[in-house]
Amino acid sequence: MEVSLKVINVACFSLLVITWVLIEFLKQKKRDVEDEGLKEGAVLRKSTVFAKITVISNILISILYLGFCFYETFKLKILSLESVLKASVWVIVALFAFYLRNKTFNKRWPLVLVVWWLFSTILNTVDISIYLLAHLNSNKFPNFLPEANVADFASLPLLILLCFNAVRVNYVQKLQEFKHPLLHREGDDVLRDVDPFANAGIWSLLTFQWLNPLFSEGRIRKLELHQIPSAAESETAEKSFSLLQESFRKQKTETFSLSKAILHSTWKPLAINAVFAGLNTLASYIGPLLITSFVNFLSGKRDDSSHKYGLILSLCFFFAKTVESLSQRQWYFGANRIGIRVRAALMVSIYKKSQSIKYGSPNNGRIVNFINSDVERIGDFCWYIHRIWLLPIQVFLALAILYKNLGSAPAIAALFSTVFVMVSNTPLANLQETLHSKIMKAKDSRIKAISEILKSIRVLKLHSWETTYLKNILKLREVERSSLKKYLYTCAAVAFLFWTSPTLVSVTTFGVCILIKAPLTSGTVLSALATFRILQEPIYNLPELISMIAQTKVSLDRIHEFIGETEYEKKVTPDHVPKASSIAVEIKIAEYTWETSISCLKKPAVKISEEIKIRRGDKVAVCGSVGSGKSSLLYSILGEIPRISGVGIKVFGSKAYVPQSAWIQTGTVRENVMFGKEIEKIFYKDVLKGCALDKDIDMWVDGDLSVVGERGVNLSGGQKQRIQIARAIYSESDIYLLDDPFSAVDAHTGAHLFKECIMRLLSQKTVIYVTNQLEFLDASDLVLVMKDGKIVESGKYEELIADPNGELVRQMVAYNHSLSQVTPPQVHRSVSCAPCENQIELTEENADDLMDNEKALERNHEEETENGRVKWKVYSTFMTSAYKGALIPVILVCQIIFQGLQMGSNYWIAWATMEEGRVSKKKLIGVFALMSGCSSIFILGRAVLLATIAIETSQTLFLSMMTSIFRAPISFFDSTPSSRILNRVSFLSSFFF
Repeated sequence: MEVSLKVINVACFSLLVITWVLIEFLKQKKRDVEDEGLKEGAVLRKSTVFAKITVISNILISILYLGFCFYETFKLKILSLESVLKASVWVIVALFAFYLRNKTFNKRWPLVLVVWWLFSTILNTVDISIYLLAHLNSNKFPNFLPEANVADFASLPLLILLCFNAVRVNYVQKLQEFKHPLLHREGDDVLRDVDPFANAGIWSLLTFQWLNPLFSEGRIRKLELHQIPSAAESETAEKSFSLLQESFRKQKTETFSLSKAILHSTWKPLAINAVFAGLNTLASYIGPLLITSFVNFLSGKRDDSSHKYGLILSLCFFFAKTVESLSQRQWYFGANRIGIRVRAALMVSIYKKSQSIKYGSPNNGRIVNFINSDVERIGDFCWYIHRIWLLPIQVFLALAILYKNLGSAPAIAALFSTVFVMVSNTPLANLQETLHSKIMKAKDSRIKAISEILKSIRVLKLHSWETTYLKNILKLREVERSSLKKYLYTCAAVAFLFWTSPTLVSVTTFGVCILIKAPLTSGTVLSALATFRILQEPIYNLPELISMIAQTKVSLDRIHEFIGETEYEKKVTPDHVPKASSIAVEIKIAEYTWETSISCLKKPAVKISEEIKIRRGDKVAVCGSVGSGKSSLLYSILGEIPRISGVGIKVFGSKAYVPQSAWIQTGTVRENVMFGKEIEKIFYKDVLKGCALDKDIDMWVDGDLSVVGERGVNLSGGQKQRIQIARAIYSESDIYLLDDPFSAVDAHTGAHLFKECIMRLLSQKTVIYVTNQLEFLDASDLVLVMKDGKIVESGKYEELIADPNGELVRQMVAYNHSLSQVTPPQVHRSVSCAPCENQIELTEENADDLMDNEKALERNHEEETENGRVKWKVYSTFMTSAYKGALIPVILVCQIIFQGLQMGSNYWIAWATMEEGRVSKKKLIGVFALMSGCSSIFILGRAVLLATIAIETSQTLFLSMMTSIFRAPISFFDSTPSSRILNRVSFLSSFFF
């Protein structure tokens, strides 16, 4: 007696389930206390409803199989081992599920139960399918493939419901694991270190199940940054930049190559990604390879062996599609990860390079374009890089399938026609590269002009110059639009060639088959058509790949040129690690100049003729008349002025610089002070108090979380100055360089800042401060007197004022004389006579100004994004921007006719080859070529119309955007960063195609 395959499977799995249930039942009592503790922290109580449904489904299934078992035993007098085993297992499973109904409150169902439900569902589905095939088509199946019974039919819907509930409870449990710790806001950084991707198992990685909790949370509410887990260290911008820099260092300076550096820094993930890409390509060709065999099987004789063969073919199809789908997802995901790393590394490289190029170089527009366009394009190329070597493999596999089905001559004909189509794309690709270069150059000029206008928008509006400058922008845009139009029409030609290529290849191949009288059957024709459809991918990818290579090459060359630009020669010794000696700065004999031209070399900006050593903790004052070189001396210490002779300045330790013109970034006051550092509450409050910011913060509604405008436009000059002084102090650097830090505040506030900041908070630090208020000189340890770019005097304050013919004395006499002309003698007092109490008056702003600043700060807020689905109004705007949407129906008609002709041509050639001699060979090829050619013409019309709409839509939206910007009130620019506007202008105004 032949034992049923179903009985063997059920018996083995039943034994496993029974054993596990008994062991788990004994262990469950020990975990009851822990489960009670977990239940108290549970949040989603809807899981109990699904637990009840699961228990009821198990009970119903167990009743069904018990009833069928009793029916077979007492009615039919048959004792079936399969029925007894299934009924017994389902009874045990139902009892155990009932026992666990409240214990799955905050945990998933046991894995063995879930696998048992899945196993039973698959087994019942196979049995029912065999039953239907056997009774509806009168097919005979082997004995090892049993048919379904009434219990199998009745239990299948319940089994499907069990599988759904099990999967849902698993997602809910993962969501709880993911969401529950994020509810605690304290220690936020620690909680965000949980990386579900790094902790995911193999199955979760393959199916991206680790993302489900995040998606589930996103469906409920808007995701905030603190709810997104932190990325692994390998995914951070810092790590990516360090790998790129390491690749740079391994290259010779003369043969520096950005593309080689990127490949060297990402070769490991690229290699892993290549495995998935190759696996996806191989799996995608299994379907066309097996179509002929499958069609022949369906049309041939059917016996027991043929059923096995058919099942094997079906399993091969299923397995191939599964592998293709999984590998494709991993391929795209890996390419996206690599692209993000490359973008991050390039952005950091561009940022660092922008800090070392000559100040004032015309690079603002270029840098914005680098970040928004070029870096993005290079990152996107990671999606295409494997197609370079996959393309010949795809062509080879397609030709191999054609050779197997049609013979050598048709395969060779397909090869030549494919090569011809690919070669035809070369001139178009070259044209695309040329046009893209012109587009990017024109875009650079336009972005630079818009950036300059936004910086000076107040002046433009006060003088009513908006119309004049808008016309200049539109002229630059017209130059860009001209190249853009040619580029898009070239893309339309590429699209036409893409859809024409399968027709050319198929007509050529089938024509050769007819000439050599090769047999054409339905199986070979369908297999060839499927192969041509897949062969269409490399033909389609080739022009796109060539275009992407061309665009990426342009972007790489642009960034390579920028990174490789000659930096101005600093000739400054790099920052030294603080050494054990007491020296902080060593100033050597040297000359510095801003411009290295011959005329400027004769008169350097700074000329140091004596060596000066500044000890740790010293307070060094730099004074001199206007234009004497005080700020240039600080720049030379910072290494920002090229040195033309002598020995560089050595700085031992980190530096903090406070410029004369305050620099404020868009963000909160706290972000401006902390500048990326972790908060230390006691020290932070002390810094705010020392910089006299505590009173201002108390006046603002949001305190130090108030958002300031771009470049601090909503703050007064004194507030901006005090914020940047606080930022420098909070950085806790070793050496502080302050360029006239008291010029933007009144005398009382300046005295407070000097006393609290320099003398108290920075008492242990080295401070070099430039000042025009000579009353701050007597507290310094060293005074440097500048004149005509030279240090004419240096020493202690008491020593310098003792010389009546000294430069410092002459400057003090001139200073006191100028004060006496504008201030009565009784009001003119020195710092020594100023009040010493801690309470000070901040008088640089009056009450009205402070109220205006407060209101302005309240107007600033973070950019809000739309939630939910994209509104119809957005789609309507895009569709009606060009010609009121009149071309949209025409495009749809072209697309419908194209699809109809494509389907009709495939059906025609399959129908005509089903029977020998149904139609003549000429009619077969003629009708097929006519229908396919007409479909290509309609796709050309669609591509041209789309390009026309893209150009017009881009221009219309650009004009609307620029008009709105120039007509916006000044208050709009106070609350909207120019970077946000530049991002829209740079990225969203190119084209929509």
